[in-house]
Amino acid sequence: MKLTFLGVENIPMVQPGDDLPTLIVQGMESMGEKLQDDDVIVIAQKVVSKAENRYLNLADVVPSDEASKLALEVDKDPRKVQAVLDESNEIVRTCPGVLIVEQKLGFVQANAGIDQSNIINENGEDDDLCLLLPVDPDASAAGIRSALGARHNVDVGVIINDSIGRAWRVGSLGLAIGVAGFTALEDYIGQADIYGRELLVTQVGAADEMAAGASLVMGQTDEKTPVVVVRGYKPREPADSNLRGVTPLVRPKEMDLFR
Repeated sequence: MKLTFLGVENIPMVQPGDDLPTLIVQGMESMGEKLQDDDVIVIAQKVVSKAENRYLNLADVVPSDEASKLALEVDKDPRKVQAVLDESNEIVRTCPGVLIVEQKLGFVQANAGIDQSNIINENGEDDDLCLLLPVDPDASAAGIRSALGARHNVDVGVIINDSIGRAWRVGSLGLAIGVAGFTALEDYIGQADIYGRELLVTQVGAADEMAAGASLVMGQTDEKTPVVVVRGYKPREPADSNLRGVTPLVRPKEMDLFR
């Protein structure tokens, strides 16, 4: 298999209401490229959230007593802590400077994915402006995929990725938080290895692997490459609707040994 990761150039700074499918196609065209069937488009969460106007101004947030108390424990702005609590199911771990939660969508991550980097308001200030995760990243991915298929007659997969840390390793990496058009978790249980031995536990997080690879191309600072096209993977839509989207990648709490 030959797999390529192509950073899409000339994507402008995304504003609320922007049409991401159009920006993606225009960016590809500016490079002399076109989307092809079976491409997987990896899109940075931040631009999806911007297009969906998922901004929050901390000036509008009133912290509760719980948030104020927790803010002292983790040494964070009480308003930011309140925003994290509002976007979370439960607190998982805390220490000075760190607030790990289960975000509403089930992702275990720092600060419920709320971010303040690379965003700015209309007054050129960014101290109080935050960006939340999309309300439903799977639906966001499905909408982008559907629009590209309808307008350009192309059958692609879509991943929305975000930078997330891990309990057992140092450093963040790109992980899928929204998936459409293919199986996020490839299940090889029951198949045989090269020596004919039956595989008993092997499952591959294909969407996460592509999200991580694309994250290297996107960069983490000022690269301005929020879209990467992965070519050569051959995505397949699962027949079982329960296996669609990002849900198969999210480990159930009762099976999470790090909580």
